[in-house]
Amino acid sequence: MPDLLSQPPLLDPTFLPAVLWNRDYRQQVEANPRSRDLHLSLSRPGGTAFHHQLRILPHEGANIALNKTSVERTLKFLLWSRSGSRIHIAGNDDLAAMLATLYAPDGAQAFDSETIGTGMFGEPIQIIPCKVDELPPTNGSSTALGRHLDGCRIGFDLGGSDRKAAAVIDGEVVFSEEISWDPYFQSDPQYHLDGIRDTLTRAAAHLPRVDAIGGSAAGIYIKNEVRVASLFRGITDPAVYDEKVRPIFRNLRKEWNNVPFDVINDGEVTALAGSMSMNANSLLGISMGTSQAVGYCDAHGHISPWLNELAFAPIDYREDAPLDEWSKDRGCGVQYFSQQGVARLAKPAGFDFGGMPFPEQLVEVQNAMQAGDDRARKIYHTIGTCFGYAIAHYAEFYDIQNLLILGRVTSGAGGDLILEESANLLKSEFPQLAEQLTMSTPDEQMKRHGQAVAAASLPVLP
Repeated sequence: MPDLLSQPPLLDPTFLPAVLWNRDYRQQVEANPRSRDLHLSLSRPGGTAFHHQLRILPHEGANIALNKTSVERTLKFLLWSRSGSRIHIAGNDDLAAMLATLYAPDGAQAFDSETIGTGMFGEPIQIIPCKVDELPPTNGSSTALGRHLDGCRIGFDLGGSDRKAAAVIDGEVVFSEEISWDPYFQSDPQYHLDGIRDTLTRAAAHLPRVDAIGGSAAGIYIKNEVRVASLFRGITDPAVYDEKVRPIFRNLRKEWNNVPFDVINDGEVTALAGSMSMNANSLLGISMGTSQAVGYCDAHGHISPWLNELAFAPIDYREDAPLDEWSKDRGCGVQYFSQQGVARLAKPAGFDFGGMPFPEQLVEVQNAMQAGDDRARKIYHTIGTCFGYAIAHYAEFYDIQNLLILGRVTSGAGGDLILEESANLLKSEFPQLAEQLTMSTPDEQMKRHGQAVAAASLPVLP
């Protein structure tokens, strides 16, 4: 591949944007009359299925490595944006065999196979070569979610560094608070249970009764069961996880007299909150906090059955891209658009924080930015450049008319610079996309209450 980067990030000059690599690859494909179609289908037990079509170069010589990168990175993005455990490949059996090796129990993508396949759907990821007419039929309708504000409700949001809650009466917030906690590496699930109980009890004290409880949390939840969640990553004993963690929200519902109780991924609630506060749809919400949380509302304001865990989706295709310590993959969004991303850039910017925890490093960088420190400015400028390229990449998989950016990383003057730099990059590199996008940050009301109110609106009262 030629040198593709016309605007390299200040502190990350070898960054290789996925969107530019893909554009160059497509140009090669279009120039080669022997290029052919490749069909991918991601399906789940129960029948939900998504299709994606690529064109690939003739699978020979130097093209083999290019095809492998294109197909493998695209599938990785689809797995974490759409999700599925059964991957049908039509159009090239050699590429299907390559993917089967990668997603084998001892393959390079074993984390994905275990987390998405076994963790979400109860089966390892399967790579299935097939003919085009053997692909599972597309099936994945979006559904209306939330926006119910009647009655006395509790909304909560569980993050990696704090837990928030609000008491809501007929849509009006009568109480809200934020409490620090440190759930990531706690090995005893009692810590999590006690914290969530405390949050619910404190909110309930401001309501005459509790009609419903809605929550958001980082991770994957299906019918209130914890499937995979970074909040509980410190609990490594499978038996303890199955007994104490998976049913934690179902057990809490019983403690609250079985009122309507719904918990979903925090990214989805972010998108719902943005759609409700902005009265806008086709909205991608991105929160840069402890990790990168993403949610999407379609053109009808509905939530799709997509996964949208873009923290693990690749945006940087260089071979030595930053390594995610959890998934063991390179170039994924969490290393760029979270407090980890800030900490990663702190050293090349000239800061020496030693072993200081990431949240504290973020605070130090924010304070330096407020004081006019150019080192901090370079960090936020770099994040903004990378984010501009990432937005263009996301737009190849999502219909985005509105983009909501929030989270601790985007607070203050640094956040303003991230938005300014990403908008400038889009205008210069992707002007058509820049024209159609409305980028915004939460207003003060949404910052204080939006996520919790949206979470509170999830359950339907009988």
